[in-house]
Amino acid sequence: MRVAVSIIAVFAILLTPQIALGHCEIPCGIYGDDGRFAAMLEDVQTIEKSMNLINELSAAPEKNMNQIVRWVTNKEVHADKIREVVAQYFLAQRIKEPAKGDAAGEKDYHAKLSALHQIIRTAMKCKQTTDVANARQLHDQVHAFQKLYQAK
Repeated sequence: MRVAVSIIAVFAILLTPQIALGHCEIPCGIYGDDGRFAAMLEDVQTIEKSMNLINELSAAPEKNMNQIVRWVTNKEVHADKIREVVAQYFLAQRIKEPAKGDAAGEKDYHAKLSALHQIIRTAMKCKQTTDVANARQLHDQVHAFQKLYQAK
């Protein structure tokens, strides 16, 4: 009996779908900066499109709640993707603390941290609202950080 239960447990574990995350935090060299920026900008476009469709569907006389919920979920998923890239890729792996006494490095480091903090906060605002101005602001912030980051 125990063998049967063990076999069933093993099959249950093996057949359970596993979630594949976009970045494993192993310095594998597969993920590049340009790809991360392109992905974040694509996420911003998706957020803006989602906001527009949520607003459009919400204004309709007969509301399609299923579609509204789907677009809200889509908007939130893409905002979370941006926050994940900022935290797991840029903050955890790419932005390095400057050497002690390196005043120029300190200034650059703090400018990058501030830019990333703004992106995280605006992505959060995109989750909370359907104000397209937030998506446009997020777009501008990603571009501003990209310029700052690539100036190295």
